[in-house]
Amino acid sequence: MPPSTTLDLLSLKQSAEVVAIDWTAISENEGRRLRALGIEEGVSVEKLYKGMFGVNDPIALKVGRMMIAVRRSHARAISVCPVAVTTPV
Repeated sequence: MPPSTTLDLLSLKQSAEVVAIDWTAISENEGRRLRALGIEEGVSVEKLYKGMFGVNDPIALKVGRMMIAVRRSHARAISVCPVAVTTPV
């Protein structure tokens, strides 16, 4: 299993599984919104895009069939384990 990292450091177009979330680093209201959007331990995500000009905020994610945007500070609180993509033979 590859080592875990945080969502903000994940490479673009990389799929990963959420392994832990530091809910104390996120306000209660924002945490509620993230849960409503499907961000929970065990869910698969893919980092699609990030903001421009060195700020890298927001970060666009694919969660299921949805594309959502999260703040970089929130992505820093989400630990993920990259998933190797296998191509069918």
